[in-house]
Amino acid sequence: MRIIAGKFRGRRLAAVGGAPVRPTADRTREALFSILGGLVEDAAVLDIFAGTGALGLEALSRGAARAVFVDLSRESIAVIRKNIALLGVTERTQVLVRDVLRPGAFLSGLSGPFDLVFADPPYRADALARTLENLASSGVLAPGATVVVEHALSPPLPSPPPLLALSETRRYGKTLVSFFSHVI
Repeated sequence: MRIIAGKFRGRRLAAVGGAPVRPTADRTREALFSILGGLVEDAAVLDIFAGTGALGLEALSRGAARAVFVDLSRESIAVIRKNIALLGVTERTQVLVRDVLRPGAFLSGLSGPFDLVFADPPYRADALARTLENLASSGVLAPGATVVVEHALSPPLPSPPPLLALSETRRYGKTLVSFFSHVI
């Protein structure tokens, strides 16, 4: 796994060994950042279910101002910290151990609001809906924020909660990437 573009282009990232982490494929990451375009520049980024931190780190490489990484796995947190150190972006990052699926549980210590959110929740029926609901009700989204969610083909995408509007969904193999806008 490597950074696709920007300041850290080509730099390799450490991976989580043996844990149930699904790193976003390079091709998928490249496509979603092409869709995001200029939204990344100077953005405050929140990467939840961060795994290796690849999405947030890619955003930093492409000009995001700062990134907060949230995961529940201590192994993932250790890898994220290692990758942050490898790229030398410690001063622009924050790493938190939080359960995003528990309402309000991941809000403590977050330095929002966030312009761009990446979420790759577990591929379970309730996880995607709970993730969207918790984000919409969290108060951490900036007006007009973009939420990018990676999810499986099945179960179907739930109806977005109030304050989030589905903009588009793209398919990459067996993975879907849906883009939501925070509407106020």
